[in-house]
Amino acid sequence: MKKITLLLLFLCAGFTSMAQVEIGLQLSPTISGNRFVAEDRYNFEKESNKLRLGVGVVVDYFFAQNYAFSTGLMYRSKGSEITYTETDDSGTSRQMKDDIAVQYVQLPISLKLFTNEVAPGTLLYFQVGGSLNTKVAAQVNDKKVINSEKVIKRFNIFEADALLGGGVEFQMGESTKVFGGLTYHRGLTDIDDFYEKKFGDKNISVKNNGVSLDFGLKF
Repeated sequence: MKKITLLLLFLCAGFTSMAQVEIGLQLSPTISGNRFVAEDRYNFEKESNKLRLGVGVVVDYFFAQNYAFSTGLMYRSKGSEITYTETDDSGTSRQMKDDIAVQYVQLPISLKLFTNEVAPGTLLYFQVGGSLNTKVAAQVNDKKVINSEKVIKRFNIFEADALLGGGVEFQMGESTKVFGGLTYHRGLTDIDDFYEKKFGDKNISVKNNGVSLDFGLKF
């Protein structure tokens, strides 16, 4: 048993010594929207996309020359302006509008695949994976409290999404790199139970969508 343990420790140490870790800062302005699963009678529609912002730390852990496990910690705002139809007890219908903005702390978990140099000091990369997100703040129609209730309570604590992207990375110095890319974020989980309770319909779900421009500096 001791020999096996020592062998495993030796292999882990060797793998760690061969691996390369790059840490950097990332800024991600995002065109954010929502999509819906609901019956047509509710008339859920995305009224307009919103420009939201993401910022945080990225960590690329290279386990081979052109392959990296990418993670980090991001603070990202999501949501857009949506409309739906509400019918009161008298049968009168009216169109309602909600401007949703939810802030999350994101833990991305993805794989980055790098090409060989396409020009001196220049690589292309492709990224696929997802993220686990925890809400930290929320507003609806620029309000944090509606009808004496905090807006943040209507949103689910956790959200998960898939991401797919790509970009280009430039070597600027011995250990400094800059990168820029485009990433699609597709929400996988319902972000709140508000509309289910409002209409008494458990089949309604609202999910986040977004496309971000990613700019960053790695050290």
